[in-house]
Amino acid sequence: MNYSRRDFNKLAFAALPAMGFSNLSLAKPNSKFGGVQIGIIAPYSFRGLPSAADDLLKYLVQLGINVVEMQSEPVEAYAGAPAPQGRGPGGPPPGAGGQGRPPGAGGGRPPMTPEQQAAMQAAMRARAEELRKWRLSVSMDKYKELRKKYDDAGVTMHIVKFGLNAEMPAEEIDYCFNVAKVLGCKAITCEPPLSHTKKLGEFAAKHKIMLGYHGHSNMTSEEAFAKPSSWETAMANSSFNGCNIDIGHFTAGNGYTPLDFIKKYHNRITNLHLKDRKVNQGPNVPWGQGDTKIKEVLQLMKKEKYAFPACIELEYPVPEGSDVMKELAKCVEYCKNALA
Repeated sequence: MNYSRRDFNKLAFAALPAMGFSNLSLAKPNSKFGGVQIGIIAPYSFRGLPSAADDLLKYLVQLGINVVEMQSEPVEAYAGAPAPQGRGPGGPPPGAGGQGRPPGAGGGRPPMTPEQQAAMQAAMRARAEELRKWRLSVSMDKYKELRKKYDDAGVTMHIVKFGLNAEMPAEEIDYCFNVAKVLGCKAITCEPPLSHTKKLGEFAAKHKIMLGYHGHSNMTSEEAFAKPSSWETAMANSSFNGCNIDIGHFTAGNGYTPLDFIKKYHNRITNLHLKDRKVNQGPNVPWGQGDTKIKEVLQLMKKEKYAFPACIELEYPVPEGSDVMKELAKCVEYCKNALA
């Protein structure tokens, strides 16, 4: 049974007593409910908040979350990566989570001219080259330091998300896997085209770290991970290719729940993303108001004792009078109640 809007709103009040940075010195966080590991993808879910690695750790502990899928931007910023032009270290990564725009953003922005597009592409190429040079020269010491900081606080970086693609030099792909190893990650998530997964799967097999390919709801191209067949092709390319299933996007695109897909390929799933969307490419909505069977998915994980984490991804517009942390507290409590 899904929660009503009233039930969902009540969840915030149940979670709020645990909030507050003063609790950082108390018991370590634990978001394993009914044997199911709940996590968060960061910093995407903390949109609008300062997103340096130290900030994110405070939010995770504040919410009682002990597992995170960490996007590479704050991790690399901690290690001294050059900041993109116009954004200081720790700022929210543009297009984090593969969305390109913040949830609920309105339209009205005129399309770019060919000259503007060319200038943007040139800037992106320059940024990629600057970052590549830094990556191939950086020590792993700061990554070791960051892992210890998170471990000491009781938070595991289970997964790191990189913008991997097969056009990157081999040395740079190796760097991404080496960072994952130093951080203690069990997998890397990424969003390349399907045609890149054979080469990337070879690197995953070499490093013996799973790759989880993240799905959206683009049903028009097999290159985009939306249809089950895209993941099946990727998995056939390498035994270290796996699935990062966004259950909201899967439902919105395919028009049905991913429950059967999860059952069939549970041993190849790196993690889930939890959100609620309506079918037929419907919008993101507060949990319990859409067609995504979040509760049923969590209960399947509990019944079958699946070990992969289910990561909260806050993507619906924050209601007036609320804020990101209150909405995330509702999502945490929703998971806890669904797994009680």
